[in-house]
Amino acid sequence: MASNQKMTLTRWERASDWPLTCAAVAFLGVYAWSVIGNLQAPDDVVAEAIMGVIWALFAIDYLVSLVLAKPRGRWFVTHLHELAIVLLPMLRPLRLLRLIVLVAVFQRAAGNALRGRVTLYIIAVSLMLIVVAGLGILDVEQNADGSNITNIGDAFWWAFVTITTVGYGDYYPVTVAGRLIAVGLMIAGIALLGSVTATIASWFLEQVKVRDEEAA
Repeated sequence: MASNQKMTLTRWERASDWPLTCAAVAFLGVYAWSVIGNLQAPDDVVAEAIMGVIWALFAIDYLVSLVLAKPRGRWFVTHLHELAIVLLPMLRPLRLLRLIVLVAVFQRAAGNALRGRVTLYIIAVSLMLIVVAGLGILDVEQNADGSNITNIGDAFWWAFVTITTVGYGDYYPVTVAGRLIAVGLMIAGIALLGSVTATIASWFLEQVKVRDEEAA
């Protein structure tokens, strides 16, 4: 019975992956329009309505997955981030991380080479995080008192130097939400740089092994 339930959850995830990914793409477009345009009430009614509908889709997906999951408690604990995204409006930029599903498609195109898949994953996730963090930081910072991140160009520049752990300090968040975004991006940047280092190291080791075999 548990196996059947698990297969039911698997089928649901497979059936919902692409529709929810398309919804995330739509959310990205509408969210970018709202943030870059700095839409305020009542001009943001349409944008908020569309994002509300997409939020409802993610909430439904979460509830259905929770009902189908076996064991439910373990699934709940391992998907707390999805619950937070559903419950906390301030985390709405994180819904864009649903786009990571697209990376799986790109990885299959890279063939069986593990290094190629890892490299593609790192590039895709890095670009995605820069876009998400750039929009998120502009959303919370552009109307804050004393903010120095007031346009999308500065926001993307800040996201790029932060994820690379360079941190020039020319732009920085002044709000609590902005600093939380910065902390998350820094942690992600350190993890991604570690992956890049490991990938390069494995390539060098492989080249040395090939040279040794040729010389033998």
